[in-house]
Amino acid sequence: MDELKKNREIIDDIDREMAALFEKRFNAVRDIAEYKAQNGMPILDAGREDVVIRKNSPYISDPDIRAFYVNYMHSTMEISRRFMSNITSGMKIAYSGVEGAFAYIAAKKIFPSGNLVSYKSFEAAYNSVKSGDCDCCVLPIENSYTGEVGQVIDITFSGDLYINGVYSLPVNHNLLGVKGAKISDIKKVVSHQQALDQCADYIVKNDWESEEARNTAYAAKRVAELNDKSIAAIASAETADIYGLEVLDHDINVSNVNTTRFAVFSRATELEIGNKNTFILLFTVNDEVGALAKAVNIICSHGFNMRVLRSRPVKDTPWQYYFYVEAQGNQRSEEGIRMLKELSVCCAKLKVAGHYTEEIDLHKTGSLQ
Repeated sequence: MDELKKNREIIDDIDREMAALFEKRFNAVRDIAEYKAQNGMPILDAGREDVVIRKNSPYISDPDIRAFYVNYMHSTMEISRRFMSNITSGMKIAYSGVEGAFAYIAAKKIFPSGNLVSYKSFEAAYNSVKSGDCDCCVLPIENSYTGEVGQVIDITFSGDLYINGVYSLPVNHNLLGVKGAKISDIKKVVSHQQALDQCADYIVKNDWESEEARNTAYAAKRVAELNDKSIAAIASAETADIYGLEVLDHDINVSNVNTTRFAVFSRATELEIGNKNTFILLFTVNDEVGALAKAVNIICSHGFNMRVLRSRPVKDTPWQYYFYVEAQGNQRSEEGIRMLKELSVCCAKLKVAGHYTEEIDLHKTGSLQ
């Protein structure tokens, strides 16, 4: 009994110390949350969490205890995110479309406690962050089936905001009709052009007319307002619930691995990016022979693996192009600094648009809270 009492007293002393350290830790978490709120940054930084666990686990000498320590750290970080979520609940998150749009779904998963603000276009959502009306915006940058979202890439090239996170959201298109409608009633489908392209085979097979809408959720809203059994929308199942429509057919997109990548844009780039393993680079090259090859060779020679390389026309200069690169590595390392210095010689314009940890699958993580 004396031994039991002794160990309980030891635990009581440790618990008092841990309570003080817990409060100290969460004061630091509060400061981080406030910084992220001010700069429009997502709560979850999976790369940072992995780094912390890998760094701290070796401090536990007993391998049996170490496994429980990893679980303890995961639990601590989950609680920290909940605490941060309370602090950042006043953040205003811009997206393009209306409630139920895929951008809305992505923004809700990334910022579960944020105040989502709808805008009619990508540019309007982007500009709301530039003006300070919103803290950040969530915009699509690429679809696995139809490719890049050129308008957003162009805004990234010409604008001043930074990308601080990239997230992937599986896109499952559904055929939505008014109450009582059947597939045999449909003569026309309405949706965003990319959704129409992604479901082109299905539309052709049924010999339907198609009509473009600003957004999949706008299409669902319009179908609900028209209340016409011959007109259907192509949109998410969540949209059907919002606008009182029925799902007439599921998963009608051509590709069953249809995924859209969304980027989080804010006014400031994250200062602490040591754990960010991918950066986005935009540049134009000088008008001389081999200029593009030289730029690509410079990036590769410094050990950066280019995952993406695309060209886009410069809007205000006919027959001129800029290049979009996503490369793995830390651009702020010594190698990265040397790379940018060399690129500045052969590039007329050079811009680091942002950094992100390996992109997060929103379907697997659910709500990032």
